Amino acid sequence: MKKHTGVSMNYINIWYHTPLIYRRNILNFYKSEYGNFKLKVIEFHEIYGTKATVDAFKVSKSTIYEWKKIYREHRRDNTSLIPKSRRPHKFKYASWDTRIILFIKDIRKAHRNIGKDKIKPLLDVYCNDNRIPCISVSLIGKIIKRNNIYYFKKGRYYHNPEHKRHQISYKSRVNRSPKSSYEGYIEIDTITRFINAIKLYVMNAVDVYTRFEFAYTYKTLNSKNGSDFLDKLFEVYPGKIHTIQTDNGLEFHKHFQENLYKRRVKHMYIYPRCPRINGYIERSNRSLSEEFIEDNLSKAYNIGEFNTALIDHLMNVLYR
Repeated sequence: MKKHTGVSMNYINIWYHTPLIYRRNILNFYKSEYGNFKLKVIEFHEIYGTKATVDAFKVSKSTIYEWKKIYREHRRDNTSLIPKSRRPHKFKYASWDTRIILFIKDIRKAHRNIGKDKIKPLLDVYCNDNRIPCISVSLIGKIIKRNNIYYFKKGRYYHNPEHKRHQISYKSRVNRSPKSSYEGYIEIDTITRFINAIKLYVMNAVDVYTRFEFAYTYKTLNSKNGSDFLDKLFEVYPGKIHTIQTDNGLEFHKHFQENLYKRRVKHMYIYPRCPRINGYIERSNRSLSEEFIEDNLSKAYNIGEFNTALIDHLMNVLYR
């Protein structure tokens, strides 16, 4: 007797009189593609033999006989063909001294995520004082990573420039480093230096296409000096500027923006904490620091003398 579904009543009776755990195993077998594949191979082998099975399913002779052995030992139970978990029974856990972990946590919390290379000498002293075996720099890095020993300042996070959620309507944002095919696209940034309690602010500008560079130094940092730097830049730039790109510093607001608005020059901001968008000016800042600023800080007491030497340096670079 069969129901309208075509399933044998005898099979249904067996199903409902079977323990629940075994029913679940049967369902797992039907869901297992590899288990069904094994059963097909075994049934094919019983009919057509070894050579035909190897050619048809590309399975080795030893594997076929191994599957058949397991199948026979479990009294032809299909669930025995379900692949077993390969998860190891025993695990090797890292045996780090808990005092080392606590020391790393305390020092990274006190010094705001100090790096593993700087932790190493301090940890060696601590280990020697407490008769603990010293560990390597790479192992310190593993401990930091696996124990998630990170302390971030609240409210600061990385902005992904390609994520639309971070777009701000009242500012024109640029989400990738510019690739200008003609002159007039300028990136501007500020280099800050301290010498004997004196702050030095070197505003630097570079053209993305021609690599024309101009810089000027100020003792204070504000939007008025930013606007003054713009005036000087427009005087010396040998062409027409159509776009200025800056970070979100205070010197690039108010008077700086008003100056650009009067000149009808587009002002583009980069995303906070994403200096790779300002790649051209960042590289220019490094070169300027290494080639001029670090060697001429002694002239910083006389800002006029420092700016004169700075302009001479830029002229030599330009016509080198």
